[in-house]
Amino acid sequence: MDYKEYITVVENFPKEGIRFKDITTLMENGPVYRQAILDMTDFARNKQIDVVVGPEARGFIVGCPIAVELGLGFVPVRKAGKLPREVLEVDYGLEYGKDSLNIHKGSIQPGQRVLITDDLLATGGTIEATIRMIEQQGGVVAGIAFMIELGYLDGRSRLEEYDVFTLMTY
Repeated sequence: MDYKEYITVVENFPKEGIRFKDITTLMENGPVYRQAILDMTDFARNKQIDVVVGPEARGFIVGCPIAVELGLGFVPVRKAGKLPREVLEVDYGLEYGKDSLNIHKGSIQPGQRVLITDDLLATGGTIEATIRMIEQQGGVVAGIAFMIELGYLDGRSRLEEYDVFTLMTY
């Protein structure tokens, strides 16, 4: 399926010069959204995944249905101050500054095989921070799945040692 047909490109959002790739038009089409989730799930099926992890918020939109399809749990990665129990925190660089992500301590068990999911691979910073938290807990990143890859930002180069899958590349 050519999923790009279901993505709306919004010019100059969120700021001048950006061509935002809007997945909500794909999600609004039930059969297409379902097929996208099934295609991403197929990538994970032979990887002996134990748990699915996704960063907020669009990683939830992708990861939760994949977890349900695989019959697995889902572990959220959130921005600082959003998780109620003890957390691991990792700082990561943004284009103009820093941010941090949290995951509950103990949410990943040593040796667990993890599938990371998100809507978009851009520079790879968010996923790199997510990987660090998983590996700090002894988890093994068995695969990473995205709906969209912005190839011109070369985020894949930061993830070279991992098995990365995308439905479409711009």
